[in-house]
Amino acid sequence: MAKPIVLVVDDEDTLRDFVRRNLEVRGYTVITASNGLEAVSQFNSQNVNLVILDLMMPQMDGLETTRRIRQRSVVPIIILTALDEEGDKIKAFDLGADDYLTKPFGVGELLARVKAVLRRSRWTEPPTRQGRLIYADILVDLERHEVIAHGQEVKLTPTEFNLLTYLMEHAGKVLLHQAILKNVWGPEYGAETEYLRVYIGHLRQKIERDPSKPNYIKTERGIGYRFEAPVGQEENS
Repeated sequence: MAKPIVLVVDDEDTLRDFVRRNLEVRGYTVITASNGLEAVSQFNSQNVNLVILDLMMPQMDGLETTRRIRQRSVVPIIILTALDEEGDKIKAFDLGADDYLTKPFGVGELLARVKAVLRRSRWTEPPTRQGRLIYADILVDLERHEVIAHGQEVKLTPTEFNLLTYLMEHAGKVLLHQAILKNVWGPEYGAETEYLRVYIGHLRQKIERDPSKPNYIKTERGIGYRFEAPVGQEENS
């Protein structure tokens, strides 16, 4: 199996080298960039499997870089943030980032997040689930990773697809925040409820007729979420 190619983008030489060295010694192929413009150029010329991207950079910041990458790819993106960049972190999630690391971070945390996002993104591996999930106007083909909502194909990122699948597989049940995070994001997660807020919002925008009044994905305030299965309109095959 080919080594995953990781694009590391940060204008701080020391941090960029720290990430590069720790990934390379563990078998990853690493390419680097010092600003957003260089990052987009590298991304367009390489078959990148993961982007690790600082938010605050010269020439083009991490938000605009994330937006440009998302225009053409669902490759996972981990953003690097400082403690005072909370608002920008949420903006990055809204643009399609998958995860974040708050500076300073250790090697263990870096490696855990890299492994987790790559694990969630591996659609090229043989599917572990088969068949279809159908509830009213929502159809999920588990083998082909396709979603049809109200007769139209919907493009989801790997994380969005896994989240929707998990909700539908447990339709009618209230799922706790921690359970969703551990089952969709991985065992390394459990407290990152802001991830859910953003990704549930993404799903509602894509599958609900009126995202402000969702029929399918219901919020159980302070507890979790529930996929509402219309009575008499479900099929699992």
